[in-house]
Amino acid sequence: QVQLVESGGGLVQPGGSLRLSCEASGIFFRIYSMGWYRQAPGKQRELVARINSGGTTKYGDSVQGRFTISRDNAKNTMYLQMTSLEPEDTAVYYCNADDPRYSDRSYWGQGTQVTVSS
Repeated sequence: QVQLVESGGGLVQPGGSLRLSCEASGIFFRIYSMGWYRQAPGKQRELVARINSGGTTKYGDSVQGRFTISRDNAKNTMYLQMTSLEPEDTAVYYCNADDPRYSDRSYWGQGTQVTVSS
């Protein structure tokens, strides 16, 4: 059974920082391409950042330079370090895992709420 469990969300003031974690189980984590997406109320889900098995990263334009994605294969965990947070970053953040061998093996976590407000 595949499980992706996000943690680390919460309420933070503008300019603050948070670190999200996504712990995976039931998959061969080290070969998976992992990603963070977010969805704000009334908006479509959008890419925040992705990291592949080799460590190559990709960021959405709105978070480039502020957010850093990383992974620890020994812990089956992916992270998102978020700095200089803005109210526009308020959203539910979702963890995604894609098996590069099979396009139908794509999994999602339940999401964690991030609220940026003073």
